[in-house]
This record gives sequence, structure tokens and C-alpha cells, in this order.
Amino acid sequence: MIVTNVYPCEFKQAFNSLRPENFSNEALEAMYEYFDDLSEDIGQPFELDVIAICCEFTEYESIKEVVANYDSIEDLEDLRDHTSVIELADGGLVIQDF
Repeated sequence: MIVTNVYPCEFKQAFNSLRPENFSNEALEAMYEYFDDLSEDIGQPFELDVIAICCEFTEYESIKEVVANYDSIEDLEDLRDHTSVIELADGGLVIQDF
């Protein structure tokens, strides 16, 4: 197995070349930090698979948008109980679909 380090700009480039409309720049920055932290927490490298991430995660403008898509979710705390949530500075969210 060959592993390479990916830095924030390369992470963004990978998404922008394959799926340029999938996530905002703010979301990509937050996702990079999330996956980097996750890799450290589990003690294993994180495999960057842009297509898989795009299929598993969705960016939302607000919790209201999430609630509109998931009948079982009432608020942010409830969402955190169901899935991984990456909060963005502008109030947006990136969640792992469930």
C-alpha cells in the first residue's frame, strides 16, 4: 500500500477536479480538519476517496434544511445523536447521510 500526505489545498483540488459543485470551500476546509482529526483519533491514515465522500456526506445551509429532509430529526442535538455533523462558521452543516 502506498500512502501520501494530502494537505488542505490538495484536498480541495481533489474535490474541485472531480466534483466541483458538491461542497463549498468552507465545507471542504472543515471536512479536511474533520478527516484529519478522525485519522489521528483512530490511529490510521484516512483514505481520500472523493466519490465515496460525496456519496456519504451532504452540505446543508442550515439545520432547517436538514429537518426538512429528515422527518426523524427535530434539532441539531437530535441530528448529532444520529450521525456525524460538521458545523460551518456560516451556520451551515455537513452531515454524514443516514
